[in-house]
Amino acid sequence: MAAGRTVTLGIVSPGAMGSALGRTWAAEGHRVVATVAGRSERTRGLATGLELLPDLDAVVATSDVVVSICPPSAAEDVLTDVLAAAARTDASPVLLDANALAPDVVATLAARASTAGLALVDGSVSGGPPSPDGDTVLYLSGPRADEIASLAARHLRRRVVGPRVGQASAVKMCTASVYKGTTAIWAQALESAEALGVLDVVLHDLGEEFPQQVAGAGRRIAVATAKSDRFIAEMEHIARTQAGAGTSPELFEGMAAVYRRLAATPLAASSPEEAAALTDLREVLSRLV
Repeated sequence: MAAGRTVTLGIVSPGAMGSALGRTWAAEGHRVVATVAGRSERTRGLATGLELLPDLDAVVATSDVVVSICPPSAAEDVLTDVLAAAARTDASPVLLDANALAPDVVATLAARASTAGLALVDGSVSGGPPSPDGDTVLYLSGPRADEIASLAARHLRRRVVGPRVGQASAVKMCTASVYKGTTAIWAQALESAEALGVLDVVLHDLGEEFPQQVAGAGRRIAVATAKSDRFIAEMEHIARTQAGAGTSPELFEGMAAVYRRLAATPLAASSPEEAAALTDLREVLSRLV
């Protein structure tokens, strides 16, 4: 791909983040395609602004770049499906894996892609879905990372962090350990405080040091709970990453247990959009029982 050239990008799958990424590229004149075959009505709604094709074969055959952005537990199956579609259609797109995976896992995926004759770029997203008032960064690594970074994308900063597949994922594993790990700590602490009858005192104490975090605790915990099912695997990948780095995996094995418990609560049945409307902390905590 030559720098500055208009390309076709295929989004697999067009959820909240994938669709938003697609629209950032489309806003700069790139063609962005996806399929919602077999997907939920929510996903169909989120895919607004993308060119919808009938199936994955059509997406892969049409695309210069295929972007995989899905729950980490599905990443290997998505790659299998994309490689099969490429073989059926004799296509050879560049693959961008933008999932929350441990570096050694994405390296394994890259090796599988290479065996099939396709190049895989390692990517990770920091921040929420790209928006005019947000700050979203796409970290990239691997031999062809510069090609993806050169694609104009509105409201999306692109940063190449190194030449090796796995380096962009390593960034995600480290930053997510702070962002999502602290959310799990807030949930544990405030649920415990409520159960023990000391929530007001705990909030007052924490509010002196973390006023903004206390003010937004209800919404933050609610949104994380709505996404908790996918966060379980992400915490497990963080634990795997930390073990590989020579640090202790036990902390994030515990964080996975927190999100596994949250995923079993009534609040977990909410969509992220519904959860984002919940701001009353006590209401949120009551729905975690």
